[in-house]
This record gives sequence, structure tokens and C-alpha cells, in this order.
Amino acid sequence: MTSLVLALALAQYTPQEAQSLFVEGNDAYYKGDYAAAKERYEKLLQAGLGGPDVLFNLGTTHLAANELGPATLFLERASRLSDDDDIGANLAVARQRQVDQVVGAETTAVPFTQRVAEAMNERAVAIAFLATWWLGFLLLWLTWRRAGARVVPGLIAAALLVAGATLGGALLVRAHVTATVEEAIVMPEAAKVREFPGEAARVSFEVHAGLKVRIMETSGRYARVRLPNALEGWTEKEGLVAL
Repeated sequence: MTSLVLALALAQYTPQEAQSLFVEGNDAYYKGDYAAAKERYEKLLQAGLGGPDVLFNLGTTHLAANELGPATLFLERASRLSDDDDIGANLAVARQRQVDQVVGAETTAVPFTQRVAEAMNERAVAIAFLATWWLGFLLLWLTWRRAGARVVPGLIAAALLVAGATLGGALLVRAHVTATVEEAIVMPEAAKVREFPGEAARVSFEVHAGLKVRIMETSGRYARVRLPNALEGWTEKEGLVAL
């Protein structure tokens, strides 16, 4: 298990109490008392302390208990906050255990912009955007301030500004995908997917615990979901938990 790194300023626990809960959860996990471990980690989540360490440990505990729905959910959430190798490894294990092995077709079903956004390190791109944009304008200003040859510095400034504009566009794509793409994890062991919303509609297929789907639209208590291999259908919303 990784070390606890949390923002405690707004928590209902003192730093010492939060650390104690985290350690108690770890101890319970190593003793095989998964219920006690989950209870401790969930208390931290409820207190607003759902950092990548807590999410990783909670997802790993569910994975050890072979509860693929919550295991995948919390590990996916942890992976969005950290690129730690342990998170990726356990998430890969959770995916391998899933009944629905459709991940292999994901690159053909997911739009290119979404794949780019998901692969992007937003913080690194933002820093690069600010650096190139600032340096480009600074060099452009210095070029016009100096007498003499201006072609080479001007070209460098233009290149920096073009690079900055490209990075800025990538950030806008990321923001758009984040705002418009809603993904969820299937929680029940099996959930029916129908042709249309409603119990009278024919069941097309089933999805199973741990599968990540994209929510396309909702109607009443049903949601139209798209699988990684582009299959679509309607299933009950209560069986889905948003990432």
C-alpha cells in the first residue's frame, strides 16, 4: 500500500485521526478483514479525503474480495488522480477478471478527441502552454525592441506562439471531453441491456460488474450506454455509478 497523502484542512478528522484510520484500514487489509478495511477507507472518503492513496487502497480491498464493480470504480478514480504504476497494475487485474472482455476494441469505438484527452497529462500540457506562450510573446517583444536582423528571432517567436496555440487547443479539447463525456462502471454482477427503455423491450445482451461504459442519454430510470466495442442499448441507471 502506498503512503497517505491527503489535504486535511477541510476534514472532520484531525491529521492524526485520519492517519490512524488509514493505518487501521491497512492493518485490517493485511489481516484479511476486508470489511473492516473498507469501513476505514470509506470513512475517509465520506470526510472528503478521497485522495489517490485512499481510492487505490479501497479499490484494492474490493479487488481482493473479488467485488469487481467497486474495485474497478475506485481504481479508475485513483488512476485519474495519479499515474502510479501500482494503480495501473491493479486496474489491469480488475479488467482481466471481468466477464465482458471487450476492451480490445476500445480504440476503434472511442472518438479520437476522447482518446487524446484521456492520454493527456493536463498539468504538464498547461505548464508547457504557459511557458511557450509567455516565451513567444517575450521574444516577439524583444525582437521589435532591438535594431538589426529580426528574421530568425521572429521565426522562433512565431514557432513558440504556434506551439502555444496548439497546446491551448489541446487543453480546450480536454475541457470539452470532460464536460460532455460521462462514463460509468457497471456495478451488478449482471445487468440486462434492452433495445429500448422499459421492461417490455427485448433484452439484447447483458453487461457485468466492472465494465466501463459511456452514458449517451437517459430516459426515466434507464440510460442508453455504449460499450467499448460500440454496442449500445438501454439499462437501468441504478446499476451504474459515474466515474
